Amino acid sequence: MNIQREQLIQSWITSVLGSDKFEINYLAGDASFRRYARIHFNNKSFMLMDAPPDKEDCAPFVTIDEFFHENGVRVPQIISKDLTQGFLLLEDFGDILLSTLLNDETVDLYYEQSFKQLIQLQQIDGIGSFPEYSYEKLISEMELLTDWMLPSLQIKPTSDELALIKRTFAILANAAVAQPQVIVHRDYHSRNLMKVEGETDLGVIDFQDAVIGADTYDLISITRDAYVQWNADRVYSWFKLFYDMLPEASKEDRDFDQFKKDADFMAIQRHLKILGIFVRLFERDGKSGYLKDLPRVMWYLIEESKAYDELKPFMQYIEEKVMPKFEEKYGKYEVVA
Repeated sequence: MNIQREQLIQSWITSVLGSDKFEINYLAGDASFRRYARIHFNNKSFMLMDAPPDKEDCAPFVTIDEFFHENGVRVPQIISKDLTQGFLLLEDFGDILLSTLLNDETVDLYYEQSFKQLIQLQQIDGIGSFPEYSYEKLISEMELLTDWMLPSLQIKPTSDELALIKRTFAILANAAVAQPQVIVHRDYHSRNLMKVEGETDLGVIDFQDAVIGADTYDLISITRDAYVQWNADRVYSWFKLFYDMLPEASKEDRDFDQFKKDADFMAIQRHLKILGIFVRLFERDGKSGYLKDLPRVMWYLIEESKAYDELKPFMQYIEEKVMPKFEEKYGKYEVVA
């Protein structure tokens, strides 16, 4: 990190706290250009978000944080902000990610709590406050598979195969826009939910990409987490738990079987996107930490599409043309019973 940026941070925090008697500890990075540091001052701790303005725009984070906070979502309060320099001082939620607390005994309780918070989030009227998760956006996300993953395996689809891929992407995107449209966090999983000391509600972070989209999206983000896997029957029991919590309007002409299909199709769209993103993070940004999760995501994709005839031709293409090269390069997923 450049010294100049370091000095800017030091002087900004000094001016915000009215003292230079603080301690600053940088935390391990994530998949973006943002960095975080914990600030200790007077027996209190805060989080600094450092988002260099030429690389990251933290205005969406601020707008959404303030909107969510006003609407009762448990997000970190903003203590001070300087968008010109790209600095935010935030409430410190601590270090306990939900992912570190999940095991066979605890997961049902924590997921039920996360579903309650999700239903609460979906009740907020966000139309006009968030961009639309449009058909075009859904398609462009899935195209990360053809733009990044297939080239990484030296696979060039024929024109017939490309037509098949396009048709399948259209089926999945249409299914997503046909679902009830609500506020979608877009990364609602166990590494973005936190146990806040003394509170029942989970702290919600990393929400700056929120949109208006399908009401199953965040559900599958958490139950079919790219980083942790649960038994399929258990996941479907969580789908039912969530379905039962939905408002009546979201269940009209939509029995549980339809909801399950909605969720599966949304999951498949997301897996296709994630396969492309994880490869892009490595190929373009030199971040290799996500490669180990690729085989799990591919396994999800194959398993979850089995029940649906309209996806069979595409999945046959994946199994025959993609899997041999995929497993050779990225490995094979060992199924956890």
